[in-house]
Amino acid sequence: MIAPEDLAAHFGRPATGPLAGVVVADLSRVLAGPYATMLLADMGALVIKIESPGGDDTRGWVPPARDGEGTYFLSVNRGKFSIALDFADPDQLAVVHDIIARADVLVENFKPGGLARYGLDHVSVNARHPSLVYGSITGFGPAGGADLPGYDLLAQAVSGLMSVTGAPDGEPTKVGAALVDVITGLHASAGILAALNARHATGRGDHVEVNLLSSILSGLVNQTSAFVAGGVVPERMGNAHPSLSPYEPFPTADHDLVLAVGNDGQFARLCEVVGAPEWALDERFATMGARNAHREALRELLSARLRTRGSDEWFALLRTAGVPSGPITGVDGGVRLADSLGLEPVALTGRGERMIPTVRHPISYASADVDYSQAPPLLDADRERVLAWLGSTR
Repeated sequence: MIAPEDLAAHFGRPATGPLAGVVVADLSRVLAGPYATMLLADMGALVIKIESPGGDDTRGWVPPARDGEGTYFLSVNRGKFSIALDFADPDQLAVVHDIIARADVLVENFKPGGLARYGLDHVSVNARHPSLVYGSITGFGPAGGADLPGYDLLAQAVSGLMSVTGAPDGEPTKVGAALVDVITGLHASAGILAALNARHATGRGDHVEVNLLSSILSGLVNQTSAFVAGGVVPERMGNAHPSLSPYEPFPTADHDLVLAVGNDGQFARLCEVVGAPEWALDERFATMGARNAHREALRELLSARLRTRGSDEWFALLRTAGVPSGPITGVDGGVRLADSLGLEPVALTGRGERMIPTVRHPISYASADVDYSQAPPLLDADRERVLAWLGSTR
């Protein structure tokens, strides 16, 4: 680690956060890696984003865009400093190695073996910098799946995620966001933090390896467990849940309302609110197992009651009674709800004229604030600053 004050002096970013003083060489691009390194930057690490001369692919993924910049890129790159370097040029490759020599963490998501020709693979880097934490993100691991491209949609398809998403009589459906990449990025950041903690005791770094397929098999939790532990292959159930009922959208007088009843006490309160307390004593519905066995009958009864009022009215009544429920909104509605609850979901990132709205870091710290002063960088915008820093540390 480098003294946080020294980094702050060179890069003009406050030396705050639980990772202040940690330097990350970010060789990753697109989503899983950049998401992980953005989380580390949010926590106070200095992240130097090393891009190819053409830049991260997502810079050109438009629409949508904000002032000509792809919002995809903006979503996972705040808090970083960009320098564009061509690995095939010996002089520029030397700069990459100089950055890594001063880093605590390296994150890459190249095809397995793709960095060896530049001496940037884990074996080569570890030989020179044994204290460095080296994070590798692949699609399907470095062995039998090394030749498979690591795209989120492919991982959704082959993992089974799409097979359990969508209507029972419809097509397998992808999730509406690159969920596999995000989960993989979370796993990568958690592994890196664990390795940094272990380094305090051992003085040595570690090779943290994550891949899309393993991450989503873990992220499918109960669905994967159904097969692994129970021998059951899950199927699409639309918006219903295989183990909980009522736990899905229901029609009201205007819009659908989601009920998410997780135990018998919540179900009893739901019955009170809809004016049918006797349902909680009915042997068909008194327990979760019974409700699952008779879910169609329960759905018909609940739908008839809920159609008598609008979704907003039901939401207010159920919320007061402590019954988990909520309207189905667009993303705009989700942001507005978070704002109304005091969660402040939007953080303006940057300084001066270049202030970009981004989604706030999801973790709050009692003793530290997340710094939002560094907007997602323009390509190669920080070359001189990075080179000057390298020169000052020689």
